[in-house]
Amino acid sequence: MNPEPTAACEASRARDLRLRRFAPLVLIVAAMIAVFASGAYRHLSLETLVRHRMAIDAFIAAHAVGAIAAFMALYAAVVALSIPCALILTVAGGVLFGALIGASAAVISGTIGATILFLVARSACGETLIRRAGPLAAKLAAGFRADAFAYLLFLRLIPAFPFFLINIVPALVGVGLPTFVLATLLGIIPATFAFAFFGSGLDSILATQEKAFRACLESGSSECALHFDLGMMLTPRMLAGFMALAVLALIPVAVKRLKRMRARAVRSAPVS
Repeated sequence: MNPEPTAACEASRARDLRLRRFAPLVLIVAAMIAVFASGAYRHLSLETLVRHRMAIDAFIAAHAVGAIAAFMALYAAVVALSIPCALILTVAGGVLFGALIGASAAVISGTIGATILFLVARSACGETLIRRAGPLAAKLAAGFRADAFAYLLFLRLIPAFPFFLINIVPALVGVGLPTFVLATLLGIIPATFAFAFFGSGLDSILATQEKAFRACLESGSSECALHFDLGMMLTPRMLAGFMALAVLALIPVAVKRLKRMRARAVRSAPVS
């Protein structure tokens, strides 16, 4: 029996397996490059919403379910491709569908998009990267996994942390899928509802901006733009609220560490 064909077949299967593992990652990266290179992401703005508001409202009135489904598909794609437009879409969801429906759609689709990127990163790299990074990285990864839900919830509750990075790192350190999904779903609820609620109250402001914007377009100017600062949403009071929630998320970790320290102290105490 000649072992060479068997070895060749095994090498071919291993190569095919690697290709299948990296194919989703390649597709994600290629789509990201295409979106940024074409500048298509620039159309996801409040300016676009104002420009096409009448047509969008008419479509929602005629196809409410289809409109929500399209919004959720777009939102999930934006998150999966790490396009920095999720905040704009959350506000737009509040404007178009109201705070409750807009925020609920954003939470569900944001979780789906984050999970897609998590699964792609896990299938391509998984724990292989941590093993190759050395014992210190493996120890840090094990510590993260031990309290993954609390850590992820903490990171999700504070909008200052890059969303795409929080989708990738847990995949690289071996966090379980149920833990990732649940922590993501719960963690993005406060900020998403806050921004959608903010968007639901923008109608009067956008109406005023729309008049000036359309007057500018009719004058033939090529420098027409909406003068609206989304940074005004992140007030110190709102950020303080998010920080308080994030600190609460870490309380179980602190309690667990304290119990472990006490247990070690009891074990190491001299017996009288």
